[in-house]
Amino acid sequence: MAKVTIEGLRKYYGSVHAVDGVDLAIHDKEFVVLLGPSGCGKTTTLRCISGLEKPTEGRILFDDQRVDHLDPATRNVAMVFQFFALYPHLKVRRIITFPLRARKTPRGKTREKLEWVTEMFKLSDLLDRYVGGMPPGDMQKVALARAVVRDPNVLLLDEPLSALDEKYREEMRWQLGHMQRELKVTTVYVTHDQREAMSLGDRIILMRDGEIVQDAPPMEIYQNPANQFSGYFIGSPGMNFFDVVFDGTHLFLGEEKRQLSPSEKVRARLGQKGTKELVMGIRPEYVSFSNEKSLDETGCLPVSVFSTEQIGDYSIFSFRLDGKIIHGMVKKADQIEGDGIVRFEMDKLRFFDKMTGRALF
Repeated sequence: MAKVTIEGLRKYYGSVHAVDGVDLAIHDKEFVVLLGPSGCGKTTTLRCISGLEKPTEGRILFDDQRVDHLDPATRNVAMVFQFFALYPHLKVRRIITFPLRARKTPRGKTREKLEWVTEMFKLSDLLDRYVGGMPPGDMQKVALARAVVRDPNVLLLDEPLSALDEKYREEMRWQLGHMQRELKVTTVYVTHDQREAMSLGDRIILMRDGEIVQDAPPMEIYQNPANQFSGYFIGSPGMNFFDVVFDGTHLFLGEEKRQLSPSEKVRARLGQKGTKELVMGIRPEYVSFSNEKSLDETGCLPVSVFSTEQIGDYSIFSFRLDGKIIHGMVKKADQIEGDGIVRFEMDKLRFFDKMTGRALF
């Protein structure tokens, strides 16, 4: 296993800055997820770690030893891609043991490793089959088994579940988490799917435009986004945002100047910042609805709900405020619609600089 250190990593393709100054430390045995939209630089970063791409600038170290001049085989990394490349003319046992035979591993050791990895991925019944015609989930298990059987220092996974149907993805998410906990191998996982990132990662590295936007454990990045992009990208639906003006006592939302009375704690913190114009954010689960018309409590506004969507045990309702569609979320309820009030949990409000989008608190 290995600790991975990335220092000042840059990768340019002509005028395109695919990765633009990434500094990152990945601890030994840690499961780190590189998350972000298409083109953010996450796969390029992974390929630089693997040796498939040569950095334009910067250093990559395994256990404090530079590896950026080494080829992929010398780095002892294993990589699984979105579209698994398996040999259709070989049976599963030959596919899995191919890396060991290439290393001229003794037969006894090869047999031992095959038994171990077969048990881990529950592949015993498939060893004497060809991969053609197998369900995608089984094919991905074979690809993973082939990757880990060689005891890599670092396991690199590039969108390994995105080509699978949803019924296979749920199973494979569990399988990946179980595998990593058992192997304790340093793992870097690339995805654009926030559910995969939140459920699998010890830490999420959120990227945008070739740079790291936020580096934090899943719940920290969810509850305390570093900026508006983090707040919106993480969560389904993402964080609601409002342009607000603070006059020292009240918040006034957008052009309509809808008045919101914050709690004393929020007023005190806003007063300390000394900023009058800012952006307020809140997650949908902290926005509730009532048909009552009373506005006696702090954090309440009158609204008209126009849509409700049932998802599992929750109801997501939508209303318009200052020309924007805003979402709230409550435990599954009868159809929520019509006039009423929404209540914001004031201690869950987050505020951002209007110019930079960075979090104030």
